Amino acid sequence: MPPRTAVTGRSQEPRRRFAEELRLLRTQRGESLRQLGTALGWDASLFGKLESGQTLGSPEVAEALDQHYGTPGLLLTLWELAAADPTQFKERYRRYMTLEAEAVSMWHYGVSVFPGMLQTEGYAREVLAVGGAKGEDLTRQVEARIGRRELLKGDDAPPFRTILSEAVLRSSLRDPKEWRKQLEHLTEVRDPKEWRKQLEHLTEVAARPNVTLHVMPDASGPHGLVSTDVMFLRLPEGRTVAYTENAHRGELIEESSSVERLQRAYDAVRDLALSPAGSRKFVMRMLEEVPCDPST
Repeated sequence: MPPRTAVTGRSQEPRRRFAEELRLLRTQRGESLRQLGTALGWDASLFGKLESGQTLGSPEVAEALDQHYGTPGLLLTLWELAAADPTQFKERYRRYMTLEAEAVSMWHYGVSVFPGMLQTEGYAREVLAVGGAKGEDLTRQVEARIGRRELLKGDDAPPFRTILSEAVLRSSLRDPKEWRKQLEHLTEVRDPKEWRKQLEHLTEVAARPNVTLHVMPDASGPHGLVSTDVMFLRLPEGRTVAYTENAHRGELIEESSSVERLQRAYDAVRDLALSPAGSRKFVMRMLEEVPCDPST
């Protein structure tokens, strides 16, 4: 193992420390990025991005580097600390938003909520409020989210495919008999008319030529994305990146083998989902279940 240096004077920010350690180990070995890429079987550009802090890569890459440098567990631990650092979420998300605006096509799978670019203002406000946003910050976030809908409009709008789990549609529904009781106890009233607007908006967007909607019925059973929201972005230069998100964190994934694994899982989910025509009928049935007035 290469000699270790004291932590004092080194970056204490997890992502920077991870990048510094990678750069130090490679230079101590006297390897070029090209030589490292050849030795491990990944493109040299990936390691350049790792060392510059542009990406974290995947745990598989960190493990392979640990084996290559003879540092068992060190780089994987640093990777885990960097990936878990909450201060990195906004940075990753900002980069994702930049790539989203450049994408020539997009594929999405949603576990529990509609994707931002399909949300109505009322739906977005409730989802963001549940996440802790309030006041002027909530207003700004809602405006920003609604602005993303422009990506799907116009003659040059990119193709967009979304697969929504049945839970996404069911989460907007309430038993009509329970509406009055629920509304009496909610600080922020959940207006069933807003849920109706959201589902109606979904049917309108799904009718556009560049948008394809699939519904994943609960009856389809378990699958590889059962707990993961994911968006794939195909970029102008031909490569694809993925952004995954759960209730606690989001991660921009650019390393090709990790993206390919997610794409295979996505393809399997698409095979289980309803056809676009069947999905539109499914949504229309959901609309019939939404009460027009909470007093009914």
